[in-house]
Amino acid sequence: MTTWWPFARLAAAVLGLAAIVAQLARSIENALAATTEWGQHLPTVAANFLSFFTILSNLLAAIVLIIAAVWALRHHRDTEAEPTWLAVLLACVSTYMIVTGIVYNTLLRNVELPQGVTVPWSNEVLHVVIPLFLLADLLFAPRRRALGWSAVAIIAIFPIVWVVYTMIRANFIIAPATGEAWWYPYPFLNPHRVPGGYLGVSGYIIGIAIAIIGVACVVVWVGRRRGTATDSASGSRPRG
Repeated sequence: MTTWWPFARLAAAVLGLAAIVAQLARSIENALAATTEWGQHLPTVAANFLSFFTILSNLLAAIVLIIAAVWALRHHRDTEAEPTWLAVLLACVSTYMIVTGIVYNTLLRNVELPQGVTVPWSNEVLHVVIPLFLLADLLFAPRRRALGWSAVAIIAIFPIVWVVYTMIRANFIIAPATGEAWWYPYPFLNPHRVPGGYLGVSGYIIGIAIAIIGVACVVVWVGRRRGTATDSASGSRPRG
């Protein structure tokens, strides 16, 4: 597995990037065909595209998988565990992608979208295939390094920043598709749609935060069970 897993990571990264590009091309195509000024505003369309947690987490995952693959190929002659910084990055993207898969398949899969908005195969790759690969990477990738529990706090930083950014930015953007004076990437974050307004949205945010922290704890725990401790202060036990 040590010899071919880096190539599996590269293949997953290329597939994820291809899915992102395909969906971006569809979004731009729809914008060019729009009949309203706000629908044709490509900077807003592009910024909105990059504001989806799914897109950002898949993009980060692809970058980290490429970095991890290159590192493994460059160190294929030795048996040392991956460096701590790489282990932290992998823990982050594993958590984000697993949560993406859970949230999409429990909250968003049955949400109807206008015909032609999404690319079906891209949608499945970004929400199912890549999350499953990152889960497999967590469980089976060789040369994993154990992390201390403080890594959970590091993993939580990006989702917190994303939620704050999303909720602040939303009311400054005209929705390209509808012309509404706000734009939220996901319906469960839209206080104009969710029963109870911001209170209802806060419930979803708290629920997802619990899910992220829970998954992060599982990711770190699995890494500690499978990996080699960084040092004695980490509280991890070396594993074969």
